[in-house]
Amino acid sequence: MSPEYGSRVMVSGRQSGFGLPMAIFVVTVLALVIAAMSQLQQGSSEGVILQMQSQRAFYAAESGLQLSLNLLLPPDGSSGRSCTASPFYSHAFNPPPGASLYGLNNCSVMVECQLTTVNSDTYFTLTSEGTCGSGTDSARRTTEVRVK
Repeated sequence: MSPEYGSRVMVSGRQSGFGLPMAIFVVTVLALVIAAMSQLQQGSSEGVILQMQSQRAFYAAESGLQLSLNLLLPPDGSSGRSCTASPFYSHAFNPPPGASLYGLNNCSVMVECQLTTVNSDTYFTLTSEGTCGSGTDSARRTTEVRVK
């Protein structure tokens, strides 16, 4: 004889299952893995942001140096700015009115000039400090050049 459709098999005594504890264990392990991956992603994102700020600060410092060299030794041969001014050059990079994006937005640069004479040769040392961001997301880079 064959069992009828829909009939139930009766088990005597208590039933014990393995499925529910295993499902709870798997869900818990997956939740821990997802939480760890989330923390890793957040740390990576913060690192990228600081790296970008650092590069922007470096480019601000480089831009300040290039402009300061142009002020100190003008390409047309005219007399340049005196090295005695302190700071020699400073600028805050802010977007022009109506512009929404600007590469060095929220960055600033300050350049100092120092005059040195060695064996009747005059050397100018320009030290530029670029700063971008504020608070914990800020970066500061310094570059220096010496010209004769």
